[in-house]
Amino acid sequence: MRVLEAVEGPADLKKLTDEQLTDLAAEIRDVLVETVSRTGGHLGPNLGMVEITLAMHRVFDSPRDRLLYDVGHQAYVHKLVTGRAPEFSTLRQEGGLSGYPNQAESEHDVIENSHASTALSYADGLAKAYRLRGEDRHVVALIGDGGLTGGMAWEALNNIAAAKDLKLVIIVNDNGRSYSDTVGGLATHLTSLRTNPRYEKVLDLIKKNMARTPYVGPPMYEVLHGVKKGLKDMLAPQGMFEDLGLKYIGPVAGHDRVAMEDALRKAKSFGGPVIVHAVTKKGFGYLAAEQDEEDNFHQIRPANKPRGWTDVFSDELVRIGHRRQDVVAITAAMLHPTGLHAFSKEFPDRTFDVGIAEQHAVTSAAGLAIGGLHPVVCLYATFMNRAFDQLLLDVALHKCGVTFVLDRAGVTGDDGPSHNGMWDMSILQTVPGLRLAAPRDGKRVEELLAEAVEMDGPTALRYAKGEVFPDIDAIDRVGAADVLKRSGNDVLLVGIGAMAATAMDVGQRLEQHGFGVTVVDPRWVKPVDPALVELAGKFKLLVTIEDNGRAGGCGSMIAQALRDAGVQTPVRDFGIPQQFLDHAKRAAVLQQIGLTGQELAREITELMTQQHGDALNESASGHQSQSNA
Repeated sequence: MRVLEAVEGPADLKKLTDEQLTDLAAEIRDVLVETVSRTGGHLGPNLGMVEITLAMHRVFDSPRDRLLYDVGHQAYVHKLVTGRAPEFSTLRQEGGLSGYPNQAESEHDVIENSHASTALSYADGLAKAYRLRGEDRHVVALIGDGGLTGGMAWEALNNIAAAKDLKLVIIVNDNGRSYSDTVGGLATHLTSLRTNPRYEKVLDLIKKNMARTPYVGPPMYEVLHGVKKGLKDMLAPQGMFEDLGLKYIGPVAGHDRVAMEDALRKAKSFGGPVIVHAVTKKGFGYLAAEQDEEDNFHQIRPANKPRGWTDVFSDELVRIGHRRQDVVAITAAMLHPTGLHAFSKEFPDRTFDVGIAEQHAVTSAAGLAIGGLHPVVCLYATFMNRAFDQLLLDVALHKCGVTFVLDRAGVTGDDGPSHNGMWDMSILQTVPGLRLAAPRDGKRVEELLAEAVEMDGPTALRYAKGEVFPDIDAIDRVGAADVLKRSGNDVLLVGIGAMAATAMDVGQRLEQHGFGVTVVDPRWVKPVDPALVELAGKFKLLVTIEDNGRAGGCGSMIAQALRDAGVQTPVRDFGIPQQFLDHAKRAAVLQQIGLTGQELAREITELMTQQHGDALNESASGHQSQSNA
């Protein structure tokens, strides 16, 4: 019987011998490699988390003590030792385990938000709540994978340090990586902490000499203490933590479970906020991951994956870079996931990875634009939410020529609710002067990106995750919109971005029911094209289809534009309902929320039939009134 099969919860870990725990760590790594290689997910970070997780659960008492993960993709081992090993094969599958902590799965999961740099703020509030309620409980926050490059984490640390009696332990999982190498001054600082072998030797020497001194009065003590502190700052400058008033333990070998347990027990007994600095290696224990220079198998994706939206953008930006010397690129720890690695290779001096700091990325872009350059800011659509104020007041207010490229827009599927890019178009609609493009295929990614970087003010380009759709060529153009299909003036279908292909499917189905249909792709969805508004007046029904939340989305804005222009054509907007979507493949999620050709055609047919019936009833009522007269 494998050791893992006997672990039904954290309490079982405390019963195991050292030999069994060593075997368990090996078994866990085998399960991680086997499962994640099949389901996809975050392999490298979790291979590096095995011993830390075992130590956390052996020293603390979850769920009474609360364990918080920042970022949530580091929690696979936590899932395995909290009773979910039998279901682990369903990871990231529809109806299976989430790739992040999930309260519905286990009482051991606390926070589900998988955006980085947030856990320390959660921990601050949670520990204060327990203190005020008089509850003797510890809060443990694990932060790593570049989470400390985010400013929010330091805002939290500043407040945590001021609360001396919080039972709060912060574990810094220092693997030197986010998606790839963690960047910035903080990363350099942590590197100096973990790489200087003289530190502990010198401190031991000081300790021995102080012990041999027969009498240490205040002057001698102060001298020796000053020497000790000076050597600490010189050899391992953890002063950035201690200057905040936080107790610091480390660096600790994060793959040495015994050392980790010892450090965590000391931290637990301290009675106030403590930082435990653990040094780990992403991908540890799996040679292929350890040797992967790109990102240590941070996230496993299918082999031989087809050409995706990101690939098209990546290649086009390089071409633009060769044409335009003023174009620079910025990302927030997403160099490879957003496709910027190719541009970075060609133009290293024109590429800036700011770490997990979206707010800084956007305002820095404003500064670059004011300085005469044209920045292209590359983020996941869901992470654009974090920098809205900077986009609004730092970029748009100053009319800065900055292009935002939002990857993973719409339904992303496997990563779950916090990663769906379903808010970006609603948010961007509120920004004065910003122009927003939604390409329907790879060719439109290229042409709209090229158009965007030529504009003086702020622009945004958003596209989906996964395989790029086959090109859909236009048969005509109305204003800036492409006409994709024309067979009559019953229904005007407006397909937004990736949903243009769905609109074409809907149009074909409606034609089979005898309706005349025209399908258009606006290309630029903000501002609403006046030519599109004029065109809408010639139809019995206007239907918009978008993979964005319906509230404040493109459909809402088109309907508003029609009202403002006095166009009476009824509008029906289809989009993502305003709810958090469970993880599943994109196609499965779209099926669940009714954004498929078959379901949309059925609903539109019912609308047209009802509209025709209402018109007949009005006509009959009019004739009856004339007869009575």
